[in-house]
Amino acid sequence: MSNDQALTSRQQAIIPIAAFTADGNLDKLKPALVKGLEAGLTVNEIKEALVHLYAYTGFPRSLNALATFMTIVDERKAQGIEDVIGKEASPVPPDFDKDQYGAQVRAKLAGLEKDISGAKWQEFTPVIDTFLKEHLFADIFVRDVLSHQDRELVTIAALANLSGAGSQLGFHIGAAMNTGLTETQVKNFVSVLTSEVGKAQGDSAQKVLAEVLKTRKYDSRY
Repeated sequence: MSNDQALTSRQQAIIPIAAFTADGNLDKLKPALVKGLEAGLTVNEIKEALVHLYAYTGFPRSLNALATFMTIVDERKAQGIEDVIGKEASPVPPDFDKDQYGAQVRAKLAGLEKDISGAKWQEFTPVIDTFLKEHLFADIFVRDVLSHQDRELVTIAALANLSGAGSQLGFHIGAAMNTGLTETQVKNFVSVLTSEVGKAQGDSAQKVLAEVLKTRKYDSRY
């Protein structure tokens, strides 16, 4: 994909699915899920996105979204619509090192050579750092139903529709770009968020994006 191309229709469809899962708006989630299937997302890709979101939005939102999706898939099947199920996650090797893998993933997302260590929040509550590395960035990210880039797109769409998550949104917009999303594509993300989710969410995300781009402009790594 060249640098001047926007997000694909498949990628764009991820945005409202994640956003409406985050705020629990199931009435708006339903058509977004249908649109996602029609845009080329497989049943397993959408299920994986909704499972992924429990780490950011909590089990209640994730489970409600999955129940909604299950109903939609059943209704479409009853109508004679055969949606593509898609691939299952590959088996995890028995010697899988969660700490090492999680640290590598987090470092890559952050654009660092080595994983972060010694931060005040890590020292204050070490267990949350363990959960982040070994569960979120290892147990979840190792599942190859979705690419890391897709997972970051799911994440920023959800965070953009959660109040008080501006700091996390900033980190994950940068992480999305570190997985290969271009400036054009993250700007397109904001446009889709504005049109499909809401102007307030789009305006807020645009401000966060502007700060991220400013930081990357003056960072020698980019």
